[in-house]
Amino acid sequence: MTTTERQTATGPDPAALGGRVRGFLGAIPTWVLWFFVIIWTIPTLGLFVNSFRTRDAQRNFGWWLFWQDGAHGYGGLTLQNYRDVLGSEATGGLANGLLNSAAIAIVATIIPIAIAAFAAYAFAWIDFKGRDWLFIATVALLAVPSQVALIPLLQMYAGGAHLTIPLIEKTVTVFPDLDLAGTIPAVWLTHTGFALPFAIFLLHNYISGLPGDVFESARIDGADHFTIFWRLVVPLSVPVLAAFTIFQFLWTWNDYLIALTMIGGNREALPATVVVASLAGEFGLREHLLTAGAFVITVVPMAVFFSLQRFFVRGITAGSVKG
Repeated sequence: MTTTERQTATGPDPAALGGRVRGFLGAIPTWVLWFFVIIWTIPTLGLFVNSFRTRDAQRNFGWWLFWQDGAHGYGGLTLQNYRDVLGSEATGGLANGLLNSAAIAIVATIIPIAIAAFAAYAFAWIDFKGRDWLFIATVALLAVPSQVALIPLLQMYAGGAHLTIPLIEKTVTVFPDLDLAGTIPAVWLTHTGFALPFAIFLLHNYISGLPGDVFESARIDGADHFTIFWRLVVPLSVPVLAAFTIFQFLWTWNDYLIALTMIGGNREALPATVVVASLAGEFGLREHLLTAGAFVITVVPMAVFFSLQRFFVRGITAGSVKG
């Protein structure tokens, strides 16, 4: 069967599609790619340079003229901005905020991965009634804006959720009052709820493309679903699990709105993103610390991304095209 016949019978051929993509990328001159890399890097470079400059230097000269700071009486490059940022007295606790961010991001990444992996395997390889409709309903939740659910969720965390049945005049507790408002667990639950639809969709596309013959052989040998999942699916799904880890960790680490809404005025539980937003202080007297604070909180997500990037493309594209 020719390539054209195979495309007609089964849809787009993955090999042919991959060849066209590689051919398109190969036709782009290297200098064009490097040009975009440099343009994309310039803001980060400016942020890094300014993080070592004094307030007056930042206000009066662009970062690309940092080498003239000493000649104009503004001093040279200094580490004082970082000392002030990491000192709790100057910034209200950025060091503590970094610990809170880690506590939020790590747990809010592990929980969705664990739940979504089980759910994706069930949707892909366990035949049960209503499976397709339930999967469609789960994926449809991706269309729900997270902003519209924040206040109802906060009210539920503060006082629980109760449903009154008029016919029998009875109130049923749907969610108990756990007094979670203002705590980090409220952020965990919120991030988990918002992340699960995308996580299940992404992992399902990958897991459903795994070879079914391997699972059938395991069943013949007496393996149950949990054994198949733990011994076969998880090791084979490392690329997609790493890809979602990157997405979820970056989202939770850089989140501002959910953390501010759920934690509110509990200063001791605020993550670094919320603390950094207040670095400038009253009347912007400490605005020069914003660059150092922003660079500090970018170090961790950059390290996570570069350590897992080799899995990123494989995890995202696997299962996206089927022959």
